[in-house]
Amino acid sequence: MTKHLETLRSFIGKAFTASPSPFMRWLNPIIESVGHEYLEFRYTVRQEWLNPMGTLHGGVSAAIIDDIIGATLMCLDDPRIYITINNTIDYFAPAREGEDIIAKSYIVKKGKEIVNAGCEIWNADRTRLLAKGASNLLSKEIGNRKTLD
Repeated sequence: MTKHLETLRSFIGKAFTASPSPFMRWLNPIIESVGHEYLEFRYTVRQEWLNPMGTLHGGVSAAIIDDIIGATLMCLDDPRIYITINNTIDYFAPAREGEDIIAKSYIVKKGKEIVNAGCEIWNADRTRLLAKGASNLLSKEIGNRKTLD
């Protein structure tokens, strides 16, 4: 088990306050489950996440998808970082302020330089798919990667 995976597992059922990402800390996910190639986070839709119609803004959904996929790649036993090349989102249903939503990310295929990953955002009881995203990410060698320590 990687050190990052172990750290994430220690936060199951709690807010992930150890993230090196200020943006993820602002999103304030609760870790539901963790695996080598997947993560599941719960979020509570906040007022500042809403569009003018009073539902979850599509940009926030896209940000959640991009953010959780990035965290999933940190679980891999890989010293490289991954940079998002593209992020394609399909929107299916709204969420409103105060509702809990579940985001589950997963690795579809890991190549030598490119990783394809996906994420689904569901309502809390998983009866309604709210959005689904897919990303391609490029690996990059870097010596100064932030960690979960």
